[in-house]
Amino acid sequence: MAPTATVQEPEELQDTIKRLAALKPIGHSRGKHDVVTGFDKEWADKLPETTKQRFAKYGIDISQGYPYAPLNEKIPKFVDEVYAIRKDEFPYVERGKNADPEKKLLFDAAEDVIHLTPYVGTEIVGLQLADLTDQQKDELALLIAERVVVFFKDQDLSPQKQLELGHYWGQVEVHPQATRVGPEFDGVTVIWQEHQRKRWGLPLTFKNSKLGNSQWHSDLVHEFQTAGITHLHLDAIPGIGGETLWSSTYGAYDKLSPALQQFLDGKTAIYRSAHQYLDRENPLKGPKYVEREHPIVRTHPATGWKYLFVNRSMTVRIVGLLPAESDLILNYLYDVIESNRDIQVRWSWQKELGSIKKKEDGATAAEPKVYRGVSALWDNRVANHSVVHSEESIVGRHGTRVTSLADTGYFDANSMSQREALGLSLD
Repeated sequence: MAPTATVQEPEELQDTIKRLAALKPIGHSRGKHDVVTGFDKEWADKLPETTKQRFAKYGIDISQGYPYAPLNEKIPKFVDEVYAIRKDEFPYVERGKNADPEKKLLFDAAEDVIHLTPYVGTEIVGLQLADLTDQQKDELALLIAERVVVFFKDQDLSPQKQLELGHYWGQVEVHPQATRVGPEFDGVTVIWQEHQRKRWGLPLTFKNSKLGNSQWHSDLVHEFQTAGITHLHLDAIPGIGGETLWSSTYGAYDKLSPALQQFLDGKTAIYRSAHQYLDRENPLKGPKYVEREHPIVRTHPATGWKYLFVNRSMTVRIVGLLPAESDLILNYLYDVIESNRDIQVRWSWQKELGSIKKKEDGATAAEPKVYRGVSALWDNRVANHSVVHSEESIVGRHGTRVTSLADTGYFDANSMSQREALGLSLD
């Protein structure tokens, strides 16, 4: 006999929904352990020494525990609740659009400006992010839009100032589930893989290292207004390893044949969230992602250049194509982004490269570790990124991240690609 479907009455359904809402959040789709909410009392003492110095200097109280995860009752459990958080367009100013193209105020204040590759990645030397004027922030926004990612070493930066910078560049994304510095620091997300692995159950091991942010991805592509400038500040850095790679999706678009570019121009794709939620209309069906539709080729408002807007982790399908067709094209586009080294930059976070000889002769053994952080600021719209994690490189690595949401994304058929605009060869 075939199984009989159970139909719940409205009152029973509402009771089921209330019971589900009282449960702990589902969490990240790859997490293996229960989500811990509130202050984590077991991990505050495990913070790296330089992180403790930074927090003590800027009045961050970790006496109750660290990090802080939103309380259970404040975390959305149903997908409609997440859609409702940011469903309307937020006024956005593209700060780099009206900046000085020569960036004189920014460059003149720096000791040096180092381009790390011909078109991707720049390091600004001798300039504190905390001291930037509004005009310099505008010029930095333009530089990030052009160079994809910009780096600053030797930074003395409070979480408060990092958040202030984020608000200047757009609406700061407050993740409903992500751990943060404290309950008063909405938008300052904690980046601490060691904690995430042991407390949240991210199964990151030597043989299984391509997980979490080690996968090529772009942040928050499921948002109505997708991520613009992300600012990651590491206040504790292991002596070796833990590099991050960024790949330019300006460059990826230019790698395509004119015929494939023409095919993709004007098409849209479906993008999903990293976390899962329940469907209120069918709560027993299982977890569901937040999904939104965006152009697959977009035009950057500051540079006017076309860029490819896909990433392997969170692009679901191209609208209007059969699943097999979509998968075939998307996998090719992912490969273009991930395998072409000439459109990428690889960044070592260490302030100086490790020295075996200094370690052997004990020259640095007595030197105390003093907080001085390193910042990377990139434009999520025009980049995919990936962290090179190992079993060892996540130990002692800690940082804070602030992401500013940008425009809703648009495609201008009259816009040019990066290489077209710069008069470079398209062969």
